[in-house]
Amino acid sequence: MTTSAKNLRTCPKGHKYYKSSDCPTCPTCEKESKPENGFLSLLSGPARRALENNGITTLNELSKYSEKEILKFHGMGPASLPKLRSALKEEGLSFNN
Repeated sequence: MTTSAKNLRTCPKGHKYYKSSDCPTCPTCEKESKPENGFLSLLSGPARRALENNGITTLNELSKYSEKEILKFHGMGPASLPKLRSALKEEGLSFNN
């Protein structure tokens, strides 16, 4: 099995990190930006960023979308849907049909 060489990178905030992929996400910045509570804290980094990049930061905003629409966002996968459904249900909300 071949492994790609890891390249040293520096993010705009000056954090140094190694990555073998072309993903620009700095692990240090990612840890700093992860919410400690709320429904976004339940999600993986890619899923959380998928919602944030589409302007979805509240459950009310999330409820305006269907599950199909959410799954089209880059970084969002089916494993996140049960967590989102549960968070919506707790607030008396659901995905749009």
